[in-house]
Amino acid sequence: MQLVVGRIGRAHGIKGEVTVEVRTDEPELRLGTGAVLTTDPAATGPLTIAAGRVHSGRLLLRFEGVADRTGAEALRNTLLIADVDPEELPEAEDEYYDHQLMDLDVVLADGTEVGRITEISHLASQDLFIVERPDGTEVMIPFVEEIVTEIDLEEQRAVINPPPGLIDDRAEVASSREADEADEAGGTDGAGETGEEAAK
Repeated sequence: MQLVVGRIGRAHGIKGEVTVEVRTDEPELRLGTGAVLTTDPAATGPLTIAAGRVHSGRLLLRFEGVADRTGAEALRNTLLIADVDPEELPEAEDEYYDHQLMDLDVVLADGTEVGRITEISHLASQDLFIVERPDGTEVMIPFVEEIVTEIDLEEQRAVINPPPGLIDDRAEVASSREADEADEAGGTDGAGETGEEAAK
């Protein structure tokens, strides 16, 4: 089974190093010296990691056969893919591989169906579940403990406790003080504005 473990960013220096956006919880294992990775686009690889180091909080890698800035720049935006045993599990109990989470049913604590995980987006700040709802629309659920309260692989479901407005179109109602100020400023009927119009 293949897992995306990183994305190559810009070149660093003149000796072939590149910055890497890490997409794995186990960079020491997946992105260590000597690791051979396939790539997307496939024609760019396979790539063998010759050296790696952390600089200013960013992972820098150098690949065999890439010795200058021009070669490093040619790798920009390439996805790095590791071959992983499907039976292998992360070391920590609260960590999961993407393939374990794909197609899980997403439900509220009371069992209300929200949808099904169809994609996992790895951002710099957090991971997101892309959830397809029964009507075909999509909603993004941050994969954080406060919102995703339980992952049950046996039952094939993820239980969430979403804040107001995350999975529906309801916006938080402005406080009565804000409504009163709006009345005095513009003579509205007190209903105020919500959503996009209020942000303009």
